[in-house]
Amino acid sequence: MAEFDTIRRAAGARTAQIDAGLRAHMNKVYGTMSVGLFITFLAAWAIGNNAMMMETLFTGITRWIVMFAPLIMVFAFGAMINKLSAAGAQLFFYAFSTVMGISIAYIFVVFTDMSIAQIFLITSISFAGLSLWGYTTKKDISGWGSFLIMGLIGIIVAMIVNIFLKSPAIMFAISILGVLIFAGLTAYDTQRIKNEYIAHAQHGDREWLGKAAIMGALSLYLNFINMFMFLLQLFGGRE
Repeated sequence: MAEFDTIRRAAGARTAQIDAGLRAHMNKVYGTMSVGLFITFLAAWAIGNNAMMMETLFTGITRWIVMFAPLIMVFAFGAMINKLSAAGAQLFFYAFSTVMGISIAYIFVVFTDMSIAQIFLITSISFAGLSLWGYTTKKDISGWGSFLIMGLIGIIVAMIVNIFLKSPAIMFAISILGVLIFAGLTAYDTQRIKNEYIAHAQHGDREWLGKAAIMGALSLYLNFINMFMFLLQLFGGRE
């Protein structure tokens, strides 16, 4: 009986340790994501309210570089993550956040400041609710992944095509689907980040956990930014 009690106490202590580690891990994910969002909107505001910078960055070939730079950096991040330290990955993420801010700076020219603030608040509330549900639900939603990724690829292709077609109807449909897909990805990625930590926590690999937190922050950051942008397209008040 004494041996059984010892084993039970050890198991309980191990569970408590994992729970505490998980909370710290998720706090780092959300904290890193929040800093990234702050950098993004600060950069967007600074560039968007500078007429000379807007003319320089959003005319000619520079416009295309600014538009596709974040996408290129995401792919580069995925390819380089194993070679980077946790500190290096965090620095790369903040650099990416700055570039993303520059690429969406036009929203401060196209939309009113009030509507941007309102949509940001709506996105924040929606994101928090979806992420909380993904974290707390007992339902396994890992099966959503392939469906959501296919939808995401479809949206990217449609957006590239619509750059040339300039169809408001297509953009409207893309925006609705985009909100739904990134809402689903928010819940899915939150559960995935949680489950990955639990699966790897027992190994005690601090370097892996540090980089995993940055990658998790990147995933949730992208979900937030894209959901915000699609909601802004749907409901934002234009100048």
